[in-house]
Amino acid sequence: MLNSIELENDPLYKIRHSAAHVMAQAVVELYPDAKLAIGPPIENRFYYDFDLGTDEDGTPRSFSLDDLAKIEKRMRQIVAGNHTFTYREVSADEARELFKDQPYKLELIDGLMQGNTDEYGNETEEKTTISTYRHDTFEDLCRGPHTESTSKIPPDAFKLLSTSGAYWRGDENNAMLQRIYGTAWHNKKELKAYLQMLEEAKKRDHRKLGRELEIFIFDEEVGPGLPLWLPNGTIIIEELEKLAKEMELKAGYKQVRTPHLCKDSLFLRSGHLPYYAEDMYPPMEMEGVRYYIKPMNCPFHHKIFASKTRSYRDLPLRLAEYGTCYRFEQSGELFGLMRVRSMQMNDAHIYCSEEQFEEEFMGVVDLYIYYFRLFGIEKYVMRLCTHHKTGLGKKYIDNERMWLKTEEMVRNAMKNGGVPFVEAPDEAAFYGPKIDVQIWSAIGREFSFATNQVDFAVPPRFNLSFINRKGEAETPICIHRAPLGTHERTIGFLIEHYAGKFPVWCSPQHVRVIPIKDSHNDYAHKLIEQLQAAGIRSEADVSNERMNAKIRQAQLMKVPYMLVVGDREVNDGNVSLRKRDGSRQNGMPLQEFIVLVQDRIATRSDQL
Repeated sequence: MLNSIELENDPLYKIRHSAAHVMAQAVVELYPDAKLAIGPPIENRFYYDFDLGTDEDGTPRSFSLDDLAKIEKRMRQIVAGNHTFTYREVSADEARELFKDQPYKLELIDGLMQGNTDEYGNETEEKTTISTYRHDTFEDLCRGPHTESTSKIPPDAFKLLSTSGAYWRGDENNAMLQRIYGTAWHNKKELKAYLQMLEEAKKRDHRKLGRELEIFIFDEEVGPGLPLWLPNGTIIIEELEKLAKEMELKAGYKQVRTPHLCKDSLFLRSGHLPYYAEDMYPPMEMEGVRYYIKPMNCPFHHKIFASKTRSYRDLPLRLAEYGTCYRFEQSGELFGLMRVRSMQMNDAHIYCSEEQFEEEFMGVVDLYIYYFRLFGIEKYVMRLCTHHKTGLGKKYIDNERMWLKTEEMVRNAMKNGGVPFVEAPDEAAFYGPKIDVQIWSAIGREFSFATNQVDFAVPPRFNLSFINRKGEAETPICIHRAPLGTHERTIGFLIEHYAGKFPVWCSPQHVRVIPIKDSHNDYAHKLIEQLQAAGIRSEADVSNERMNAKIRQAQLMKVPYMLVVGDREVNDGNVSLRKRDGSRQNGMPLQEFIVLVQDRIATRSDQL
């Protein structure tokens, strides 16, 4: 995910920004009663929000696919007009007169004057100049940048993609607006490639495949954002946990467990209350004490660290936990497994001295890179998220000296480790700088994967200390890390990355045994006993379906291996192997097959 500075330096930003304005002009011309909200360019796309009013029954009016076609046609006409984009600065009174019939723009103008929001309603620390851009008959609040004229928008390289509802300023208590998404590229070839990627993404959608492959479901009676893991999904979770625990054992982590709820005093001490309260489930009160369901594990781990006197000889102390956390994400932000309210976190906290920091921090980065190689993730970006001094005491802990110091520590560690990174100003955690990791799937979709955070602020709140070599009490630095993120988001990513065709080691089922006739069922069951004894997840399809239907069903479930058994296999005591990729091997000894599968599992190979 690019920040605003990175986006504005992207050559395509101006094209998409200009296309958003052209789209808004087309909408207000075709639908004169439409009210304008905001229309920023975003990575790969652009959008604009409109209020079309309501029908007689109070239902918000929306755009249809036919409407999009009309709007797109009008956009091409506007683009062909070669209209210049003209910038000007205006006073608040001029702006209010210009947008007197646009209530959402008037609200944004008030925010600009107060210095707390920009022209898109985003929070800002300073007063922003009120400026507009005009082309043809259309003028909008905007600081730019834009192309020189509409003719710089390639007419065959943009397309309107979809429409959806969106709350004004993302608040479900506000009006429901109608959002149109579009995309724009340098040329027709780039547009075609992007549209093909979107089509492939639809096929790989983890919500669709998750249900088809019986990995997870959601149920309204359970609650939104609270996934129910089916047996297949539970196996994938357990395999990821096994992987992570193996790696953490090698790296010297110690596993801990903490409760799902605690008294409010713990979160008051950590600083999460009251500032994080809106992201937490409301408290429950018992015997005059308020309890919260935990949204994170770190305060509990701090308590474990503080449970005894620590020496420099005990450090670094690496505490890991697979704790389930709960966060009350806004309903409009919930999205399959990517944004949930119940999450199992691959969480750990490393307590170390300043001298140990670089080695420990880069140990986490190395773990990221190992996982990228394992999962075949070829494209990733590590982003050093730093503070901004205007946010001290508000958005960030007010300690400029420690901010500059720890940011330089992270910067030097990454440079010394030879790991490329980009800097993202004003995106740090409230307690310290962090490395956020963005990854791209096999089809080029971007995901926020994991984070590696430095915490210089919270350990003092818990009076955490260790006795250093001089015999003096010293406050440790805490590194928050989650190399596999949450299981929910990681599995959602892997479903789409592999299109449901998981590597053998984490496939819910390794083998499907397919008897040709009922008379072969006994042999199939004997094979299952031997496979399961060898640690191979297997199942026999003894249904009344014909062989081809059984094979088709196994293929739909993306099972890596199918063993077809008939008279010849029963008589010879072997199997006929069909792999998921279509390759076959007849007359294969069972033991040879077992050795093959065990090797794929043990080495976590991506090969069949």
